[in-house]
Amino acid sequence: MFSYRTEFALKEIMSSGGAEDDIPQGERKTVTDFCYLLDKSKQLFNGLRDLPQYGQKQWQSYFGRTFDVYTKLWKFQQQHRQVLDNRYGLKRWQIGEIASKIGQLYYHYYLRTSETSYLNEAFSFYSAIRQRSYYSQVNKEDRPELVVKKLRYYARFIVVCLLLNKMDVVKDLVKELSDEIEDYTHRFNTEDQVEWNLVLQEVAAFIEADPVMVLNDDNTIVITSNRLAETGAPLLEQGMIVGQLSLADALIIGNCNNQVKFSELTVDMFRMLQALEREPMNLASQMNKPGMQESADKPTRRENPHKYLLYKPTFSQLYTFLAASFKELPANSVLLIYLSATGVFPTGRSDSEGPYDFGGVLTNSNRDIINGDAIHKRNQSHKEMHCLHPGDLYPFTRKPLFIIVDSSNSVAYKNFTNLFGQPLVCLLSPTAYPKALQDQSQRGSLFTLFLNNPLMAFLFVSGLSSMRRGLWEKCQEYLRKINRDIAQLLTHSRSIDQAFLQFFGDEFLRLLLTRFIFCSATMRMHKIFRETRNYPESYPQLPRDETVENPHLQKHILELASILDVRNVFLENTVDDY
Repeated sequence: MFSYRTEFALKEIMSSGGAEDDIPQGERKTVTDFCYLLDKSKQLFNGLRDLPQYGQKQWQSYFGRTFDVYTKLWKFQQQHRQVLDNRYGLKRWQIGEIASKIGQLYYHYYLRTSETSYLNEAFSFYSAIRQRSYYSQVNKEDRPELVVKKLRYYARFIVVCLLLNKMDVVKDLVKELSDEIEDYTHRFNTEDQVEWNLVLQEVAAFIEADPVMVLNDDNTIVITSNRLAETGAPLLEQGMIVGQLSLADALIIGNCNNQVKFSELTVDMFRMLQALEREPMNLASQMNKPGMQESADKPTRRENPHKYLLYKPTFSQLYTFLAASFKELPANSVLLIYLSATGVFPTGRSDSEGPYDFGGVLTNSNRDIINGDAIHKRNQSHKEMHCLHPGDLYPFTRKPLFIIVDSSNSVAYKNFTNLFGQPLVCLLSPTAYPKALQDQSQRGSLFTLFLNNPLMAFLFVSGLSSMRRGLWEKCQEYLRKINRDIAQLLTHSRSIDQAFLQFFGDEFLRLLLTRFIFCSATMRMHKIFRETRNYPESYPQLPRDETVENPHLQKHILELASILDVRNVFLENTVDDY
């Protein structure tokens, strides 16, 4: 069934091409079929908004139907382009709109599945729009709503390129978008000029968030990827006894005041999501290739853990997504919760020291933020309502739980009690950084940077802002050796809590744990990190002498500092000479 608007449009189109009776039946059917597919695709696409954002099963069949219709529509307009040009008056921007919708579908499929290959597919369609100049004629039409479609396409394309680390393309797109916005605001006296200029400012700040540049010999910037590569995580060696749990689900939550963000993705969220993904493959190279079927004895490539990205969620939103993840978590699997959020501190003294007495991290509320980073409750007899307290997570410790808290009140989560005996680990950021260290908090947390790109974080605390590619690669190789040694320290420790080892079988969690220990050891050896609050902590506590203060690891850190000629910023006398 056509909508009334489609039927009316059909009559208008047919009559504009000459006498309706003169149009051959086959061409009339082509236009009718195209209008049907176009109408159906719009209905299905609009229906995507009504699907629940959480839960992994309800949406798949609907997405499948939407993909099918858009695939048919795309092929149909390719096969019948001449008839549609002559009889329907198909414009290039309309083809661009179809391609843009397919790009959006692939991007949202990536968000739903966390499969990075779909980002490549989204990039292919967005890139085709630009290469074939589908939107080039939009500016000649006196219709501001069409120009807005073009601007939104640019913003979406930039997000996909950021996620794929295609920074050279991002910079070109930002320049083009800037020109388009200037032309748009000059031609149309619109109210959204400030919003579009804010988009430009946000993406410019996002691009410049990394504190260290890696340079080629010709001074061009090297784009480094921080997704898990084949050689990324230290391999499990013979004799290492670890658990068989695998990371299946992750909640990545960003609620820091004033942190750089783009498209509801803060720098910290962006870095953490990449730390939980493998390098993307091209879908075409791994699917439907003749003679490329997996053999029965070939190990299958493991998927990425599923992720929810929550930007400034309310408590009820966070709890809803958390409950959905918990419900759908498969057997022998781990749920990871990453919290990058402003600290909420208790005021006054409490008679008890329970899981609601230490504060926690901020959840979103529709009220003004007071006192900057520290949110104080107004009535001392009540707990802060818009706060995720450690006690709020207790129900979810009935299954294996891996928590990372990057906050000025991360230590609130040190006061956990493992009620149900399931594996439970919390990695907690420093609550303050030395004043002598240049404040980078707006451009992302140093702790999260260590978990995402430990070498860049090491360079930053060493006072370096740029580095040649050859030296970078040499240091990365040495860092891989350090990670291997940290893995041995952990698995050979006699006093370590078994929870760490139960998570160590998963390569994502293994890499996060080794990077956490490297981060903690580096900060403990650094001359300006001298207060206890400058160091990361964990629940359960790690045996310091066997991990973060191990003499063998300390020697490695000094050797890395020597390679970089920054040994003078680290303490020498912490290392036992033996």
